[in-house]
Amino acid sequence: MDTPNQSPSSPSPTSSSRPTPPPRRRRLLVWGGVGALAVMLAVAFLLPHGGGSKKHNAGNAPQPVAVASVHAGDMPFVLTELGTVVPITNVTVQSRIDGYLMKVLFTEGQHVHKGDLLALIDTRPYDVLLAQYEGQLAQDVAQLQKARVDNARYQTLIRQNSVAAMTAKDQQFLVEQYEGTVKADQALVDNEKLQIEYCHIIAPVDGRVGIRQVDAGNYITAGQTNGLVILTQMQPISVIFTLPENDIGPVAERLHAGTALAVEAWDSANEHKIADGQVSVLDSQIDTSTGTVRMRAIFPNNEETLFPNQFVNAHLMVTTEHGVLLVPTNALQTGPNGQFVYVVKPDHTVDVRDVKTGHANDSMTVVTSGLKDGETVVTDGVDHLRSGIKVSIPAETAATTPAAAPADTTPASNTPASKQG
Repeated sequence: MDTPNQSPSSPSPTSSSRPTPPPRRRRLLVWGGVGALAVMLAVAFLLPHGGGSKKHNAGNAPQPVAVASVHAGDMPFVLTELGTVVPITNVTVQSRIDGYLMKVLFTEGQHVHKGDLLALIDTRPYDVLLAQYEGQLAQDVAQLQKARVDNARYQTLIRQNSVAAMTAKDQQFLVEQYEGTVKADQALVDNEKLQIEYCHIIAPVDGRVGIRQVDAGNYITAGQTNGLVILTQMQPISVIFTLPENDIGPVAERLHAGTALAVEAWDSANEHKIADGQVSVLDSQIDTSTGTVRMRAIFPNNEETLFPNQFVNAHLMVTTEHGVLLVPTNALQTGPNGQFVYVVKPDHTVDVRDVKTGHANDSMTVVTSGLKDGETVVTDGVDHLRSGIKVSIPAETAATTPAAAPADTTPASNTPASKQG
């Protein structure tokens, strides 16, 4: 059977394209895609909205904080300055003469008193010279006595015109000459006695001797470099510290009024108190290179807890402010306008309050403006706080403010915050 002929322009069955869908079906496909896209957008919109609601609800939850009450009290004004322990008297004991050191009569580290014999230098050379000068003195004294007897005789003869006036006058001059010689001899005798006294080295002040610099048997000279030993007065002892020039006014005012300013000496780490003393003097001028003035405080140092050249922290008690408002130091925050605190209101929301402060110590600070007695401030948990946010107060600190726990009957004096204040 013959197949019909095909024209070149007609497509072959194998190369024909996919049939085109009718127009109605095409519209259905478009609307279906639009609906699916709308569903996806709705889901994407609703999911974040739900998460933000949860975050919003969490943000409205009360923020737990620790609080304390602002209260009136006394604040000591204490200046803490670095100081050095300096002996009131520090003596390098030296020999005043030359000679061999015969004896050392002290023990290293021993406490001695003024006038105690510390060492002995060989006195024999000076004993010999003393004997020689004493002999010369005796000889000249005898000649003086003879001259005085002759002068008395000549004075009698001159009144009787039995001797020349010149002879009597010469005898009078001879007496005066011998008197001068005797004085010179006496000075030599006294000098040798002084040298023998210098052979006995004594303690010039009360104190503690250190390590000896020369052993017995050595030849020592007057004023040698290291001397014999260093003698340091330990009781009492002083601490010298510097005071900033801005603080000179109140300190000088108290000193001029005759008030004894107490000083505490603390260790170099400022952790332990060592001794108690009081200010003795304020220096007469300010050091222009540092802008400070030196002060000296005296400490009895009965237990010798302070040691020369030791570094200490001097706590100078200037005055005590009475009846001032006190707030815990850790409640203070710093912002663009200066220091502020978070005040807890009766509805358990917080308010930002700018404050001005005065003197402070490690735990408390004086508030001069911005707060009232009895108000409650946040001391811990301020990281996520802002004005108007609600807070919750733990039970152990709720008693610090009646508004925070109106039903709590625990006395305020038994709460930790009251003990802190």
